[in-house]
Amino acid sequence: MWVSTEQSPLPRPETRLYLAADVGNNSTTARLNTPNFEINTNITVFYCLKHFILAYLLTLLTNNVPQELIQHLVYTYRIRLPFFVDLSRPAEFSLNHTINMYLTSEDGISLGVWHTVPASQWKEAQGKDLSWYQNTLSDGNPVFIYLHGNTGTRAAPHRVGVAKVLSTLGYHVLVPDYRGFGDSTGEPTEAGLTTDALYLYNWVKARSGNSLVVIWGHSLGTGVSTNAAVKLIKQGEVFDGVILEGAFNTARISHISNPFTWYYWKFPGTGYLFPEPWANSKVEFPTQENLKKMRSPILFLHAKDDHLAPIQFTQEMYEVAVSAQNAERVKMVAFDESLGYLHNGLYEDPHLPDIIKTFVQSL
Repeated sequence: MWVSTEQSPLPRPETRLYLAADVGNNSTTARLNTPNFEINTNITVFYCLKHFILAYLLTLLTNNVPQELIQHLVYTYRIRLPFFVDLSRPAEFSLNHTINMYLTSEDGISLGVWHTVPASQWKEAQGKDLSWYQNTLSDGNPVFIYLHGNTGTRAAPHRVGVAKVLSTLGYHVLVPDYRGFGDSTGEPTEAGLTTDALYLYNWVKARSGNSLVVIWGHSLGTGVSTNAAVKLIKQGEVFDGVILEGAFNTARISHISNPFTWYYWKFPGTGYLFPEPWANSKVEFPTQENLKKMRSPILFLHAKDDHLAPIQFTQEMYEVAVSAQNAERVKMVAFDESLGYLHNGLYEDPHLPDIIKTFVQSL
């Protein structure tokens, strides 16, 4: 079923959606395997420059230095953006019924994750620890895992906006930063992001009892979501439901560059001296092929004016998903271009809560 939101244009909200509970400064932070990372711009820039100069001198002084060492010195030291953001304090982003935690998806990989409880529990959540938050996952309310798009962190305004919409509806929301994103450790790769998503899903399932667990992928996160869904099917399990917002179709892109190049601090010209560290890490995210194998109910959400993921490509993926299942299990809602949501603004739509609630009730 294709549903369009074509309508007389509604005025866009002048302010972001905030809960009535978004007052005060209380928040709880739990640390599991906390990464030893501290943002300090002066130190970061100093180390970047120091190691670049060292690598450059090595190339002048000798031809016998291992290329891998030089590559490491040039590329590994990078700057994380934005500066001066403390992701361990979600209350600073008006999420004061949210806990921050760090989970280990693989040896050496620490993932920063926010867990926001339903808005109705915000008063009770004040001052609570990780154990309390974990126990709430089995309270019968649906649980959403939000897999965000490329670049940035879980604190991006549109990601916080989605968490608030879902919390207002009475759902739990877990928002991770994949490896290499935000304050999570490790290097981002397609396989790594898929592993992170599956780890968090299994972590939630082990604590959520019979509660529904729904995956919401946005942009790059749609590729991660469908990758994880296919891997889960091989284990004899399916997601309870999947929402794909701003999905992109790599099958319709003749050449796709590695989406993780932002991760590396790259000085101008170094690409001519050393091979790119992502050169041997092919990125595919075969969403269209994955949709042929998926058996979960799917809801596509897409803005007609999405400038990054053209809606015609998403329409093709929707039709592929319907062919693999049926029009009762696969839905699509398109938002009119007059609303101006582009790639990140769907969370502002006043009809979105009802759309999400209807989908959840159908699961």
